[in-house]
Amino acid sequence: MNKSFLFFFIGFSLFFTACSTRGPGTYRSYNYSPSKTYTDDRSAYRSTPQKKKYSHATMRPYVVHGKKYYPQIVSVGDTFRGYASWYGPSFHGKLTSNGEKYNMWAMTAAHKTLPMNTIVKVTNRRNGKSTVVRINDRGPFVSTRIIDLSKAAASKIDMIGTGTAPVTLEVLGFEGKGKRNIPTKKELKKLPQKMSLAGKYAIQIGSFSHITGAIATQEKYDNTDGYKTIIKDMQTVNGRMFKVWLTGFKGEQEARDYKAHGKFKNAFIVRED
Repeated sequence: MNKSFLFFFIGFSLFFTACSTRGPGTYRSYNYSPSKTYTDDRSAYRSTPQKKKYSHATMRPYVVHGKKYYPQIVSVGDTFRGYASWYGPSFHGKLTSNGEKYNMWAMTAAHKTLPMNTIVKVTNRRNGKSTVVRINDRGPFVSTRIIDLSKAAASKIDMIGTGTAPVTLEVLGFEGKGKRNIPTKKELKKLPQKMSLAGKYAIQIGSFSHITGAIATQEKYDNTDGYKTIIKDMQTVNGRMFKVWLTGFKGEQEARDYKAHGKFKNAFIVRED
């Protein structure tokens, strides 16, 4: 074989081999279905994470750059302030902390400690624009930043050009199978009218300073003997309390007769004014 031809063939082969090689983090055009959007209506989401999420691997403490982070449970309505950043092409298609493929066009974000699938409203304090995202990754591991938005989410609040922006985060709920919702304050004001259809008397079966305890009690006893449970959000001398009421009694006597059975220790009759 002619030496010049041999050198040409080897060089030609190496050229195309180099062009087809992709290193780690190289942008790839993946085919994704249309991105899911999230509403800022809290009633669309669970009010607490699913129980199995509490022990999920993504809720265990972890160390990055010598610093230890402790994922934590948060409540609907919790707010946080800090700086947001965004990440795009160099991470597109890579796996996120919860095992999903990162899609820079999806409405998602990374947070150092929030539970996976937390739904968060992000408001840019510079311009007032907001967007809603789902947490599916860990980061950003920069002390001055609290959330890393996808490119799509960053575009919604006009922070692509600046790279970072001061933001306020508000926890709206948690995505998952089924919903466990507590009434909004507006809905709570309407509860007396709803309850009047079945009578104005109820039995208080629990009182909690944390919503998680109230939700657990509500779910455990809902539909007990045909009666429904509701959560009442009240301000008391001891602070904010979540009271669980068993409702649906036709009158005071029916409520008293039911209470007399002793199914609920320390329960008492309450009246909806």
